[in-house]
Amino acid sequence: MTYPFNNFYEMLENSAKEHGSAPAIFIDDDKVSYKEFLQKVDKTASYLQNIGIKKGDKVALILPNCEEFVITTFATTAIGAVIVPLNAQLKTKEYEYILQNAQVRLLVTSQKLKEIKELKSEFKIYVDGEEGALFANILNTNEIKFEKHLTKLDELAVLIYTSGTTGKPKGVMLSYKNIFSNIIAGSELFQLSKKDRFIVYLPMSHAFSFSIMVMLPFYKASAIVIMRSILPFSNIIKQVLLKRVTIFLGVPDVYNSLIKAKLPWYFRWFNSIRIFISGASALSEDTLERFKKKFSHASMLEGYGLSECSPAVAINPLNKARALSVGLPLGETEVKVVNDELVELAHGEAGELIVKGDCVMMGYYGHEESTKETIINGWLKTGDIAKVDEDGYIYIVDRIKDLIISKGVNIYPREIEEVLHLHEQIKISAVLGKSDQNSGEVPVAFVELEDGSTLSELEIKKYLKEHLANFKVPKSIIFKDELPKNATGKVLKRVLKEEAQL
Repeated sequence: MTYPFNNFYEMLENSAKEHGSAPAIFIDDDKVSYKEFLQKVDKTASYLQNIGIKKGDKVALILPNCEEFVITTFATTAIGAVIVPLNAQLKTKEYEYILQNAQVRLLVTSQKLKEIKELKSEFKIYVDGEEGALFANILNTNEIKFEKHLTKLDELAVLIYTSGTTGKPKGVMLSYKNIFSNIIAGSELFQLSKKDRFIVYLPMSHAFSFSIMVMLPFYKASAIVIMRSILPFSNIIKQVLLKRVTIFLGVPDVYNSLIKAKLPWYFRWFNSIRIFISGASALSEDTLERFKKKFSHASMLEGYGLSECSPAVAINPLNKARALSVGLPLGETEVKVVNDELVELAHGEAGELIVKGDCVMMGYYGHEESTKETIINGWLKTGDIAKVDEDGYIYIVDRIKDLIISKGVNIYPREIEEVLHLHEQIKISAVLGKSDQNSGEVPVAFVELEDGSTLSELEIKKYLKEHLANFKVPKSIIFKDELPKNATGKVLKRVLKEEAQL
């Protein structure tokens, strides 16, 4: 793969030079051109360098979606520092650990976030409020004077912290080459042009949003429509129409809501969306079919990725998507399905998916042993069980750590969850393994019902027995008002395990 830029700032300069008057950002009622945006970035870079931020320093972002998030990202690149985007919904202790682990020198945040009040950082910039270093004052200055310390392709660009499903969160080190491998391949796959507009309502701090919905558009001088919140969802629908959005990234929860929503007839006829992208977790076949009927003029492309791969590994190609598959490897990425000895398995056999290519992370920050366990001879172990068909399409079966072994037989929770999701009264579910003296493990289902549903445990089990072998039917069904989810709507099984003491 050929890389035309060494870093994000070079990419922005090029887009601003060639398409200066084109819109870069839409937010609220404001429209910011590429020329105007570059000027804001330069002012911020000047300020950062003036207070002492230098090449290699870590700059953390604890922010809701906002223009300042994107400005700081590019300004940090301009002086060679490293971005650490963090979920704005973490707790104080989680932030404290990450800020210390990453050796963060500067924190850019909002005074409206309760959890940040006690956080210590050498420097802080606030995007709101009336006290302290305020972002508005930085942008109001006319002075632009800084020495560029532009980084190279193989240097560290971003530290993305994992959700900590196994112990403390780890910092995934992504280089510019890592992220550009996603950006360039995605640009070609989506056939992007400067006329495209991306709507960004999922948290920018998430790896998928950061690479695909925030950084990718700047490569082709496309525009991003920034939504400060996912709620009310009616506002997202409104902005899709008003801003003529063409690329829409979502998760299954969002698409299930879109299917059920009573959208005005004019939205279905006059929206400009040409590509819907789905990630985070699997779309059921039923959801895909119903979605195609409702949005017949657009392509629904399901993909797969993980933070350690910058994050996209595979996605369905335009006009060649296959139901239940996460598609083909993206760009020049290589994948294999292997057994425990890392020996490649035949087409159609289930095993661990491993990945090789420019998207594979540099490693875990400060965790050499974990890096060696995860990356072997350039191949990254994903921890996901998958199958690959004869045409190279990938089918994710489940997470290795979620696999349930009952009386020596493998039970894949995802298979049970997909059947549960087909039930019209079940909103979302999660299946976990519970220790059992006789079987070793048995499946247990946690279910969140649609509003007004009176579905019983007996009815659910009867329904499951019509579609699954008896040994796969959960021994118990636990009803929850709301299942715990992360920022992108993925069910947090770790939290469920802790709550249920499984």
